[in-house]
Amino acid sequence: MSVVKSLVPARFLTLSAHLVIIITIFWSRENNVQSCLPLDFTEEQFRTEDTRLVVALSVTLALFLIELAGFLSGSSMFNSNQALLVGSALISHSSACVSLSFFVFQQWPCWTYWIIFSLCRSVFSLHIFIA
Repeated sequence: MSVVKSLVPARFLTLSAHLVIIITIFWSRENNVQSCLPLDFTEEQFRTEDTRLVVALSVTLALFLIELAGFLSGSSMFNSNQALLVGSALISHSSACVSLSFFVFQQWPCWTYWIIFSLCRSVFSLHIFIA
């Protein structure tokens, strides 16, 4: 079994873990939004931060579904042109999983989600469009 084909299960597992963490953030969104706000926040501030987080999570989920469709259709799974970028996909999804886990458990401010998103997605976005 070649190295690239042995990385396919690892890539699937990191994709699955990333999806689970994003769904977890959707479920625990209220706690994360409250951690972004001062102790005496208004309802308007809560709705604004909640909307910002929903937009960020929606963009993440949309791009994630595009990537997952490409992976499950086989276009990026066994394409030899993308073989070198499988490692970057594993690294970016693994780092996103770890970072987003800290985001949930330590209740980081909401603006850090965009930093995690931009760092982990910028490396991997090349992988989607190079095929």
